[in-house]
Amino acid sequence: MPAFAVVLATVAAISYSTFLVEHFLSPDLDVINGYVSELSAVDQPFHQVYSAGDFVTGVISIVVALTCLLTLRRRPWSTLGWSFLAMFGVCAIGDAVFPLDCAPSLETWCSLRERTEKVSFSHQFHAFTSSMVIVFGVAALLTLSIAARRYGWWPALARWGWLLAVSETVFALSTVLAMLLGRWLGIIQRVQISILVLGLFTIAWALYEDRRRLRRSASGDRPERETTRL
Repeated sequence: MPAFAVVLATVAAISYSTFLVEHFLSPDLDVINGYVSELSAVDQPFHQVYSAGDFVTGVISIVVALTCLLTLRRRPWSTLGWSFLAMFGVCAIGDAVFPLDCAPSLETWCSLRERTEKVSFSHQFHAFTSSMVIVFGVAALLTLSIAARRYGWWPALARWGWLLAVSETVFALSTVLAMLLGRWLGIIQRVQISILVLGLFTIAWALYEDRRRLRRSASGDRPERETTRL
């Protein structure tokens, strides 16, 4: 496992955390009820910062996934997991390339345009890319966790991957209720993204541990025995 893959996975997690600076860059947006995607709406200040974070995360996730597919042992579940991570990256890029036109929770005229479907294709398509980010993020964490348990790899993913995937699914389903109630959507979405950030950090840590174990094995030390099985 190349060292740069570990570093890139860490950078992907950090770049996906740009919403954490909204208090300083975008204080007008409603954190409780406003969409996270509204931060990167074209008419919002510093929207380039948030879009850049999504784009960087997407590109890096694809690079990490392809690197793992090419350099690590390929088994069915792990191949599926890295493929899902690559698709997560593609959809994250989609979020950056197809931003919202405006912020519906902040601007009444924008909300009215959205309801009457007088927004651009980019604005409408963003809902799809955002949904697919969640779907592929959950799928990647779940399948990599299954691979870790079944093949005795990546203790961090074996322990935390499935829990993060389940938590992300619960909060994703909670957004439906929040949309019906018309409140709390902002907080729920921010928790969702935070879980995906933790997932990326977990992947980075798992790759780091794997690299360290292989280096120990190569230097003649007895490799750590993996005991976690599916």
